[in-house]
Amino acid sequence: MRITRVKFRQNSRRLTAPLLAALALGFASVRLQAQVSLTTVVELAQKNSATVHLAQADVQKAGSLLSQSRDAFIPSISFGSGLPAFPEIGFTGSLPTIWEGSMQSLVFSLPQIKYIQAARAGLQSAQLALKDAKEQVALDASTAYIEMDTVNSELEAVREQEQNADRLVAIEGQRTDAGVDPQSALLQAKLTAAQLKLSRLHLETRNATLSKQLATLTGLPDGSIVPDHSSIPEVPAVSAKDTPILTPALDAAEAQAKSKLLVSKGDREHLWLFPEVGFGAQYNRNTTLLNSINDYYRKPLPANNFSTGFSIKVHLFDMGLHAKARESAAEALRAKVESEQAQQQNDIQISQLTASLRELDAEAEVASLKQQISAEQLKSVLAQLEVGNGQTGTPGAPPQLSPTAEQQARIDERQKYVDAIDSGFDLSKARLNLLRALGHMQDWLDELHTK
Repeated sequence: MRITRVKFRQNSRRLTAPLLAALALGFASVRLQAQVSLTTVVELAQKNSATVHLAQADVQKAGSLLSQSRDAFIPSISFGSGLPAFPEIGFTGSLPTIWEGSMQSLVFSLPQIKYIQAARAGLQSAQLALKDAKEQVALDASTAYIEMDTVNSELEAVREQEQNADRLVAIEGQRTDAGVDPQSALLQAKLTAAQLKLSRLHLETRNATLSKQLATLTGLPDGSIVPDHSSIPEVPAVSAKDTPILTPALDAAEAQAKSKLLVSKGDREHLWLFPEVGFGAQYNRNTTLLNSINDYYRKPLPANNFSTGFSIKVHLFDMGLHAKARESAAEALRAKVESEQAQQQNDIQISQLTASLRELDAEAEVASLKQQISAEQLKSVLAQLEVGNGQTGTPGAPPQLSPTAEQQARIDERQKYVDAIDSGFDLSKARLNLLRALGHMQDWLDELHTK
């Protein structure tokens, strides 16, 4: 008996440990889930986005290029030393210096001025591209967040439908056993339940995909985001009649085309025979240590030597500059065409979104009306089941509703509700895309920060 008690305690301990671990994991998973506002999701997505990080790197690079082009007019100073290692023999042809310093800078250059202007336009283009990247990330995060909120509402409705379908199957089973309804009615009820189960599985898969997408966008753990419906502002109704403005992407393309054009002008000005003026200064500290340099000069070599001067350079003939000017001109033309093409594509997108918005708006209205009608029909069915149709025994009167009618009416009402909120999401998604195409995405982001 003692041995048996010992074994029982050991087994109970073995069973208790996994149970406690499972409970701990369950509580941990519950703690990980929390409502996160749309504003927080958008901000985290913008901070975590690789596209935004790349755009930020481009801004830093463009800023460095602008500094580099302007620094040509800022004197550069360098120092050096050349201590002899062994005694020199004979005349080496170079002055023996302990250390030397030099300063150089560009004083005047028309092409360099164009290069500075081009770098400034390039920086503006990079900054606009960064803004565009942030807006695109905000659009992706907002769309996924709103869709997840919609899917969660649809899941609740479908689970209610499943419960009603289970009751319908139970009622039809009893009526079929009693010989009131045919076997086909029971099979139809089972088919309805199976279809609703399939719909729920589709929605759960869709919800898992959206959860993973939001986790990737924000960097939060998968499954930790629960949408807060109150944090979603209403997407304003927009149309192509609203005043369109250039989007950051189009502004960036124009600035890039301007930058390429200025580079082309700078390369072409190299061929206009305008001089480039530079200034330089140099100091040498000479030494007679370990050398016999004074034996080769009439006077002793001075220790301190300092000189300044201007350098003037004119490009009389340089085929390389001609080729570079042709290359930069081609790049400027390409950038201009790409900017015009981006504008045309944006106009086409606005036209397509406007056309689809009219259809989606009508579909949402139809779905909403169907849901309202279905809700009224459900009320009517419940009322008839409670008090009867009031015409029992009257010739030609409609038959009394069966208990299955309530479940079917509830299932239909929930289905119309799902269709309505799904149509509403499609409409909101199209409106958000049109907002971005019209250049008003920042208005949506400002609205988020007020929630």
